[in-house]
Amino acid sequence: MAGAACAGLAVVLVLAVRDLPDEAPGTLPEAVADRAAETGATNPVTAVLLGFRAYDTWLEVAVLMAAAIGVLAVVGARDVAGRAPSPHPPPPLLGWMASLVVPAAVLVGGFILWLGSSAPGGAFQAGSVLGAALLLAWLAGRPGLAGVPARALAPLLGAGTAAFLATATVPLLAGDALLEVPAGVAQALVIAVESAVTVSVAVTLPLVVMAVREPADAPR
Repeated sequence: MAGAACAGLAVVLVLAVRDLPDEAPGTLPEAVADRAAETGATNPVTAVLLGFRAYDTWLEVAVLMAAAIGVLAVVGARDVAGRAPSPHPPPPLLGWMASLVVPAAVLVGGFILWLGSSAPGGAFQAGSVLGAALLLAWLAGRPGLAGVPARALAPLLGAGTAAFLATATVPLLAGDALLEVPAGVAQALVIAVESAVTVSVAVTLPLVVMAVREPADAPR
């Protein structure tokens, strides 16, 4: 029944996409293109996410942080630090794969982050790639996040939310509006906020998996 429901939903989505017009109606795409430079991003998607709907993106990052804090509050941050993925040594093939994939994933994640201001990419995509690399390293028996002290997890989880908070409130001190960024520093702030969000996403995703996974020394 679940498979049939998913197949039916897929058909409906395909038909809906086929009925979409070739060009978006109205003047919204033109308005985004005309004012994207004011946000410091030449890519319209990044301009929308970090400029025109920055409140929404800010809340998305905060929700990720709150979810991770909730998991750690139940499991215990100190219990996650140093937790092994399995009581048995990892397969040699997994260790070889981690040695090959993790460095490549770091390069790809950094490239996606840098690319986000001018092309498809950005913090969430880069953070997902880096988070997967950290999780693979942990599964292969490498320290990864398990080697990070518990007291350092909170700053890493809150880096993205804190960067958005600073970017939003500092203009108020100069008499400007909330999240009103001067055009001269907009691009630098975009890169800084995107970098902080990347760190938060890259830490949150594997940390939740590590936290909910049964400890290696747990009784069976």
